[in-house]
Amino acid sequence: MFDFSFGEMLVVAVVALVVLGPERLPKAARFAGLWVRKARAQWYSVKSELEQELASEELKRSLQDSRRALDEAEAEFRDIASEAARARQAAEAEAVAAAGAEPATAGPSDDAQADADALAFEAAAPAGPATTPRGGQDG
Repeated sequence: MFDFSFGEMLVVAVVALVVLGPERLPKAARFAGLWVRKARAQWYSVKSELEQELASEELKRSLQDSRRALDEAEAEFRDIASEAARARQAAEAEAVAAAGAEPATAGPSDDAQADADALAFEAAAPAGPATTPRGGQDG
């Protein structure tokens, strides 16, 4: 804080000894030391409060940046989800339009064919515990 050399401090000590005398010099030194300690403690207190305030401001700024990035990611996710929903709706509309445009076939539908295959599989199953098409047991 102050830039005193040893020689300057020695001159101040000699002047204090001459001005105050040997009886009052120890009291004055204790008093000066007390005030120096108080001033130093106050300086460190202000310094630590300032550092804490700067750290909290930096933390708030970091939190705001993170929140902003999260909001941007959320908006991007919502855009992707809405695009996927529109694509799905368009695909469903195309499928409905394609199904409506196809001529009706005289044969059984795919679902009816699947039902017939399932009945034939059950009829061909050996007697014993009931089995499912995947090879597991029912019940």
